[in-house]
Amino acid sequence: MTTSVTIRRPDDWHLHLRDGAMLQAVASFSGHFGRAIIMPNLVPPVVTGAQAAAYRDRIQAALPGKVTLRPLMTLYLTEATDPADVVAAHAQGIISAVKLYPAGATTNSASGVRDFDKVRPVLDAMAEAGIPLLFHGEVTDPSVDIFDREAVFIDRVLDPIRRATPGLRVVMEHITTSDGVDYVLGNESIGATITTHHLIINRNHILAGGIRPHYYCLPVAKRETHRLALRKAATSGDGRFFLGTDSAPHPDRAKESACGCAGCFTAPNTMSILAQVFEEEGALEQLEAFTSLNGAAFYGIAPNEDRIRLVRRDTPAEYPTHIPAGDETVTVFDPGFPLYWHVEDPA
Repeated sequence: MTTSVTIRRPDDWHLHLRDGAMLQAVASFSGHFGRAIIMPNLVPPVVTGAQAAAYRDRIQAALPGKVTLRPLMTLYLTEATDPADVVAAHAQGIISAVKLYPAGATTNSASGVRDFDKVRPVLDAMAEAGIPLLFHGEVTDPSVDIFDREAVFIDRVLDPIRRATPGLRVVMEHITTSDGVDYVLGNESIGATITTHHLIINRNHILAGGIRPHYYCLPVAKRETHRLALRKAATSGDGRFFLGTDSAPHPDRAKESACGCAGCFTAPNTMSILAQVFEEEGALEQLEAFTSLNGAAFYGIAPNEDRIRLVRRDTPAEYPTHIPAGDETVTVFDPGFPLYWHVEDPA
């Protein structure tokens, strides 16, 4: 049995850090990552280069001195986004990508896109400048079942946009279906992030035997066949698939309510969970590709030079069940099994 694995320091290509007291509370829990693509869906959203730079400064101020996490900023695409501002922010190194939320698809997405034709000039400018577009890949048509919204998005929105703007670099964020996996495998110049929790849970975990609000996320977890397709993709070594935790902290009062928020806070224990998943799949040798190499290659940057080590011990790693965030608490994602892989810095 393999008892230790040393890999380049991983990156998180989809991370929510929020702002204010929540930012102060959660930022350090992503400190074992080298870089992270930061989501812009604050209230109000991060829509200009100046706002992204200011948010980056707040994140850096919230990180403890020993933490070297580098936040890679994004802009929230709206129908009023200025193409020149996007291109300038990217050229100045302020942003790494632009995020497209269909209006109403998920947390703080009310300012997102309703008419995709209205953002065509921005997409054309991004394609010319080589700026990646990150999709929250779900339609919001109320006639479409929530478990089908990713597959329908591919047909109705994603594929038409890619055909109309063939030079556009695209990331399908947090794919949850075999449809998403198959679309990526059938196309070049596209990437896809896969979350930690979608490798662990299916829709039964949320609903069978009682509603478990801390497993509720968007896109929602799907059937077991889809979860298995995600595990196969993540552990395959294919460079188009890489880690984006979509770690999304919410106060417990907002999760455990009549209309609970979507999101799983996985930042603290993600690497221990992933090591166990990859071990179960007989693919520990592919863990570094998924967490540390593939995403960097897609974004055209070098992988991190330093390393972390994962050590399998007889006693489980200890992680908090909850963390304080100002006057609130946040529940840490519970995978439902003990985590024997411990994260260490090499001696």
